[in-house]
Amino acid sequence: MSDLPHSVPGCQFCLANDLLNDAPLFTNRTCYFLASADPLLQHAGMIIPFRHAATPFDLGEVEWRDTFDLLEKAKVHLSEALPDGYTIGWNVGAAAGQTVGHAHLHVISRFADEPLAGRGLRHHLKQAANRRPTRN
Repeated sequence: MSDLPHSVPGCQFCLANDLLNDAPLFTNRTCYFLASADPLLQHAGMIIPFRHAATPFDLGEVEWRDTFDLLEKAKVHLSEALPDGYTIGWNVGAAAGQTVGHAHLHVISRFADEPLAGRGLRHHLKQAANRRPTRN
């Protein structure tokens, strides 16, 4: 595990800053699960380490195990809405859409009757409008 600080002033996901609108639904040794407050992402949430880590690449072995533990608990919790699937992912860096500089794993219930059903994480990246120069 790296020597990153437990919290960073102003970080909305560092619990010590008391900047969350809602309390975590459940926790374990190193992480917490926060339900989504976004009306467009109903039956979704995030798994967030207590310790300030900018990206999942900064997580330690115990944090990874605890993330998986909460992923199992999140699935049980989100399954109450009877989803047809899940989209699970990390955004790492601004170019990837990370808007909060504290690692967080998105867990999103997906339903067969939603407009983007069948389109996963890579869908928008595979559009011609996103074509970029070939890299060597």
